[in-house]
Amino acid sequence: MTPKDILLHLRIPFSFFLMPVYWFALSQSSRVDSSKAIWVFVILHLLIYPASNAYNSYFDKDEGSIGGLEKPPPVDDKLLWVAWGIDILAIIAGFLLVSPLFAALIFIYSMVSKAYSNDKIRLKKYAIASWFIVGLFQGAFIYISVTLAVTNTSEPLQAYVLPALISTLMLWAIYPITQVYQHDEDSKRGDQTMSILLGIRGTFVFTAVVFSIAFALFFFYFSRTDFMLLLVFNVPVLLYFGWWFLKVLQDTRQADFRHVMWLNLLASVCLNGFYIWLYIR
Repeated sequence: MTPKDILLHLRIPFSFFLMPVYWFALSQSSRVDSSKAIWVFVILHLLIYPASNAYNSYFDKDEGSIGGLEKPPPVDDKLLWVAWGIDILAIIAGFLLVSPLFAALIFIYSMVSKAYSNDKIRLKKYAIASWFIVGLFQGAFIYISVTLAVTNTSEPLQAYVLPALISTLMLWAIYPITQVYQHDEDSKRGDQTMSILLGIRGTFVFTAVVFSIAFALFFFYFSRTDFMLLLVFNVPVLLYFGWWFLKVLQDTRQADFRHVMWLNLLASVCLNGFYIWLYIR
C-alpha cells in the first residue's frame, strides 16, 4: 500500500460524523478545561476513530463503497501496523496530555472497536449485538469519557445518564441506515448487519422510530426554547430523509452510498452546529 492508500483508509473526514457526541458532551459540561478539551478532540477524531477505520478496513477488505470512501484501495499488512501504531500513540497522548482515566477509557473503546471487525470475534456477524454495542460505545461511552476528561468539577454519575442515553439512541438510529447500501458486500462475508435484518424499507422505518424516541427525550432534557432550536437546526435532515425515503419506496436502488453520505453530512452539520451554539452561547 502507498501512503496515500493508507491515508484514504484512515478516513479522517469520517470522524466528522461522530463529532456530535463530543460537542454534546462539551456543551453540557461545567467548567470545561479548554486545554484538555482540545487534546480530547484531537485524540478522538484524528487518532482513535481513524485507527478504528483502518483496522476495520484491514479485516473487511471491502471492494465496494464503505463509509466515507467510495472506492477503497486494496489493503495489506501495512494498514494493520499503522492502525496499531496510531492506537498506541493515542493512548500515550491520552495518558500524558489528558488523564490516566481517559487513556484507560479510550483503550477500552479501541479494544471494543477491534472486536467489531476482527475475524476471530467479529461482532459484525451478529446484527443486534453489533448494533447495540456500537451505539452504546460510540454514544454513551464516548459522551461520558469526554465529560470526565474535560470537566474540572465532579458531578454525580446520574447527571450524565439521560444525555448519554440520548447520544446512544442517536447512534442506534443512524447506524442501520449507514449499512443500507452494503447488503451485498456484507452478505458475501457472512455478516448479518442490522440493516440486512430489517430490510431496506424496514431500515428507514426503524431509523425514523428510534430518532423519534431520541427527540422525545430531548424534549424532556432541554428547555422548550432549546428544543425548538434543535428542531429548527434539524429541519434539513428531516426534509432530506423524508424525500429520500419516498425515492426508496419507489426504487430500492436509491438506497445507495451517495444518499447515505449526504444524510450523514447533513445530520452531522446540523447537530454539530446546534451543540456548538449551546457551548459558546
